Parts: sequence; structure tokens; C-alpha cells
Amino acid sequence: QGQLVESGGGSVQAGGSLRLSCAPTERTYTSACMAWFRQTPGSEREVVATWHSGRRFTTYADSVKGRFTISKDDAQNSLDLQMNGLKPEDTGMYYCAAGCRGNYGNGRGAAEYVYWGQGTQVTVSS
Repeated sequence: QGQLVESGGGSVQAGGSLRLSCAPTERTYTSACMAWFRQTPGSEREVVATWHSGRRFTTYADSVKGRFTISKDDAQNSLDLQMNGLKPEDTGMYYCAAGCRGNYGNGRGAAEYVYWGQGTQVTVSS
């Protein structure tokens, strides 16, 4: 329960688009809070976008606002991340997170989530 699988990563040139998707291996698993994070070697995992069902709003890192869109597909039970206008600095391993820990606050911290996927690599070349 709670295991997540990401898909949709790849290599694109700057200005291109990718769509990431995250789905639970247990198809009936749902979580009120989910998010996308990314990480580069030597850096901490940073939030990209968050989604919360109860609060009914999404948040974005300043660096991706206006370019990325997070959405929940209830029919597929997946969390998607549409990434447009990609930049080389968007390169990294992208992780899906779910499961609100007891310390869940604004959802922008990695420690606020219980479950994680294995990640999908996104590489943007200039």
C-alpha cells in the first residue's frame, strides 16, 4: 500500500515539454496530499508542485510557476505534472510523494510525506 510508480521522464531540448505521471501500485490507494519533488546530485530534494484534495489548491516552486501544471486524474488515479518551456536547470530526478505525515503543514517539505516513488529522470539540454 502506498507504493508509487513514476513515468514520462526523458531527454528534451530547452523549450520542450514532458508530462510525468505517478500512480500507486495498489490501484485503490488514495492520498489527500501528493506532490512532485526533484533532486540533482549533491542537492537536497526540493518541492516542484503540491496538490491537496481537502484544501483544493495547488502550489508551485517559484522557478516553475507559469510553466508546470500539477493535476489529479481521478479516473486513472494518477498525479500528473505537465512541464512546458523546459529549461536546462529543470534537469534532475523527479519523485512523486504521497501520504500525509502527522507533521503535514504546507506540503512543501519532503519530511511531510510517507510514500515515495523510485523517480524518473528528466534531462533538458541547451
